Amino acid sequence: MTVRLRLVLLAGILVVVLLGAGGYVWQVRQSQATTRAAAPVVAVGGDLATLSTQPRLVFRSTALGQGYGQVAMVPLAAPGGPRAFTTASCERVYATAEDALCLSADRGIVTTYKAQLLDAAWAPLHDLPLTGVPSRARLSRDGSLAATTTFVFGDSYANPGQFSTRTIVAGTDGAVVGDIEKFRLIVDGKVVKAADKNLWGVTFADDNRFYATAASGRKTWLVEGSLSGRTVTALRGDVECPSLSPDGNRIAFKKHGDLSPGKWRLAVYDLRTRAEVVLAEEHSVDDQVEWLDDATVIYGLPREQEASASSDVWAVPADGTGAPRVLVSDAWSPAVVR
Repeated sequence: MTVRLRLVLLAGILVVVLLGAGGYVWQVRQSQATTRAAAPVVAVGGDLATLSTQPRLVFRSTALGQGYGQVAMVPLAAPGGPRAFTTASCERVYATAEDALCLSADRGIVTTYKAQLLDAAWAPLHDLPLTGVPSRARLSRDGSLAATTTFVFGDSYANPGQFSTRTIVAGTDGAVVGDIEKFRLIVDGKVVKAADKNLWGVTFADDNRFYATAASGRKTWLVEGSLSGRTVTALRGDVECPSLSPDGNRIAFKKHGDLSPGKWRLAVYDLRTRAEVVLAEEHSVDDQVEWLDDATVIYGLPREQEASASSDVWAVPADGTGAPRVLVSDAWSPAVVR
């Protein structure tokens, strides 16, 4: 084959590649435009000062356009009403009446992440320890403790590309209370010392006691933990991302059961009777749910449309009855503040 023929063939290949790339970009842009056009109109213009004095739902706004990724709020009495935007931008947010926990991303040449405690005016108070990609965030009910879970890569026991977790509990002054992966894990009366032990998804009962997920050997458990005792004790299996009800008697969680990998169903476990009820939401939910009240749980679900970067907050009865409904459109990472 002559040099000239090789050059002609190379030029032809480059033309085909460029045309294919151009067509792909055009398709993506058309899909994004269609998604934006089909997205519901979100009401804005709520008064932040007024909303900050009443029961409210705080969340990450995922409405496309200006304000995407910013923390917003709506009244609990009118979750579909106009939202008010704060000055904070977070990947994951949780809030109490006193403060808020914001896990944020700075997407430069290299993406970096930060955990910050924010005051009632949404101004930074303290940086908190954070290692890895943000996943879960929780505050204790009085706002004195913060828990963050991140995904990390490179642990010696992990397969290439496989992630593990780091969950840190810190005081709101920034002082580390504990890395709960280093706590003693007790399952069926025995201490689990496996290297692949992971813990994530803290939900606080008080300033010492908490619940979380523990995992080892492809098994997961609901564990009850003690910060002072530095122990976590398994209560039952197949529980991930627990959330304690306002009355302190039930745990909402996602369970894998016999579903395919990466799929979960929402359920509620009664700590007193040990009874479990599977909720009416049939979509796979990969979130740590929040309790709207003692009768209802809420959670984020990504939009199903192709190329959509948005999500909605849904609600479903906690007793297994009823049907799921959209509570707040274009929203993620909800926190109920009373």
